Amino acid sequence: MPHPLAVNSRREAVMGAPDRRECPAIRSEGSLPRIDEPLQVAPADARELSRLFLIRLRSSEEGTREYQYARNTLIEMNISLVRYAAAPFRSQANGCVEFEDLIQVGTIGLIKAVDRFDPGRHVEFSTLALPYITGEIKRYFRDTTWAVHVPRRLQELRPELARCQEALTEILGRAPVVREVAEYLRLSEGTVIEGLVAANAYNSASLDAAGNTEERSAAGTDSRPPADTVGDVDPAMDRFEDFHTLAPLLRELGERDRRILRMRFAQEMTQAEIGAELGISQMQVSRLLSRTLARLRSGMLAD
Repeated sequence: MPHPLAVNSRREAVMGAPDRRECPAIRSEGSLPRIDEPLQVAPADARELSRLFLIRLRSSEEGTREYQYARNTLIEMNISLVRYAAAPFRSQANGCVEFEDLIQVGTIGLIKAVDRFDPGRHVEFSTLALPYITGEIKRYFRDTTWAVHVPRRLQELRPELARCQEALTEILGRAPVVREVAEYLRLSEGTVIEGLVAANAYNSASLDAAGNTEERSAAGTDSRPPADTVGDVDPAMDRFEDFHTLAPLLRELGERDRRILRMRFAQEMTQAEIGAELGISQMQVSRLLSRTLARLRSGMLAD
């Protein structure tokens, strides 16, 4: 295999010297060419130089200056691979993930590829690097961009469902039903339904975020944020539940016990007034009230 510098020299002789930005200054760095600006190396030149650097990386002792130079230069020269792999994920980000964040995530995959590539297998470095890069980006979307955590199997099912629905829509001329999706993917209808429900957890919107005013006005709907239109917690709801639980317990009481409760809490009579009304002592009224209230309290806690 000809040395990359010799290839570049022949290319320059035929096509003329390239722009300085596309082919940065290259000098000797020990047994490797010294590249001043690896990020500015053109992809075609990066492919040629990468193999030379990968061979030297495998023969260098880890931790040495030559090893670090070869490794760092390889990573920087091949950032264009990361940008190429990350580009299709722009639409999937939906504005929730910055493209530069995807570049950083993809670079992790590139570093793994650099550390694991074996030049002796005689395959292009990009053949190994691209799957590593896209794998890291997909893992990032799976683990960090879901609004609600759902099981991994359902996260991985989401893109399959999307592709299936798109394909069946073209074939059938309409949106497919769950049964058709299940048959197409060879899954149970329950699994498909579970996946469709879980897909709704991928994106979320703030209750305080106002919607598109023009679209809502055209549709004749309210343009206020959802938080301004949803109901608040009703403090009377707890009392309603208590009354609902208490009603059958009251029906189980005797007539005198219900009458005492009505006079004490509805008519707000004193115990002495209740005793005079019923012809019993105030002490008897107190004991009857305590016994009745304890019975009701025990019944409500049991429910």
